[in-house]
Amino acid sequence: MAIICLSFGKYAVEAFVTECEPPEIVVKMVALLAMVVILYVNCYSVNLATSVQNVFTAAKLVAVLIVILGGTYKIFEGNTQHLREPFKNTKYSIGNIATAFYTGLWAYDGWNNLNYVTEEIKKSLQINNCITQLYNLHYPTNLNIFVSHRNLPRSIVIGIPLVTICYALINVSYLTVMSPMEMVTSEAVAVTFGNRVLGVMAWLMPLSVTISTFGSANGTLFAAGRLCFAASREGHLLDILSYVHIRRYTPAPGLIFHSIIAGAMVMYGTIDSLIDFFSFTAWIFYGGAMVALIVMRYTKPNYPRPYKVPIIIPYLVLVISIYLIIGPIIDKPTIEYLYATLFILGGMVFYVPFVHYKLRIPFM
Repeated sequence: MAIICLSFGKYAVEAFVTECEPPEIVVKMVALLAMVVILYVNCYSVNLATSVQNVFTAAKLVAVLIVILGGTYKIFEGNTQHLREPFKNTKYSIGNIATAFYTGLWAYDGWNNLNYVTEEIKKSLQINNCITQLYNLHYPTNLNIFVSHRNLPRSIVIGIPLVTICYALINVSYLTVMSPMEMVTSEAVAVTFGNRVLGVMAWLMPLSVTISTFGSANGTLFAAGRLCFAASREGHLLDILSYVHIRRYTPAPGLIFHSIIAGAMVMYGTIDSLIDFFSFTAWIFYGGAMVALIVMRYTKPNYPRPYKVPIIIPYLVLVISIYLIIGPIIDKPTIEYLYATLFILGGMVFYVPFVHYKLRIPFM
């Protein structure tokens, strides 16, 4: 959320700055303001948050279509020189490839957000009450693992290919008017594209990106707030984070908690450093999730499995995770990786006494 809101701030301020870089403090203030507005929307109503998401997603797709059509027009004009050798002068190393994947995979990282809100997806598959009660008797849990048996995979199958196609075509469009080096050095690629293709309508580009990033940040908070809520309900965080507003039914404490952390990262981070920090940390947990899945496949063979995948897929993702974690450290160790590791290990100080041994302190 911090990265997306910083992107929002950068593009929003870029529209009002012509001859110099936008002041960093202004970008951060705009990012924090966007964060507060998104927090209010998500605390106010689930329906309002989903309506905002629908409207901004539709607007985002219109903006994507404008870029793709602009790129198509340039291709028909014969501007394909940068598409012939897009990887020219590329430097290859173990760490370079991994950090390149960090940025690329971060662009797709919304693939997992939908899983956090399964309890709120409508038209869930109904499971026989007797089976459900029997399951809860043997494996007590507050989570309904059968939620949206059909809608969750359907949404992912539609959403991820759509994002992939749009993202690939947008980059092709950029390469019709910019060289790879220009894309690297540009502070706002979409603005540069708009200035060269849209002429007097170039203002559409910063507006489109601000719409896109605002919608993405809204979806991120909507999902992440539920993650804090569910973790707290399972006893892994403070009890207050599992509370739901008595009238609006929104997990307001979890949303506020997540926004405070994101706000601190906005104040002290940059987009590039946060992407590296986030990607390194995220792939540690993605790898850990694959290890858990592989172990549970053999240690809990009788657990219900609403979703099934070939076991080779978790092994493949685990190998990729290990490479993405170790590669950058071997090639070019930076302080962000140490911070991330210490931050994760520091969590054990809280996990062992308060979660594993269930030590309770009154104010918790």
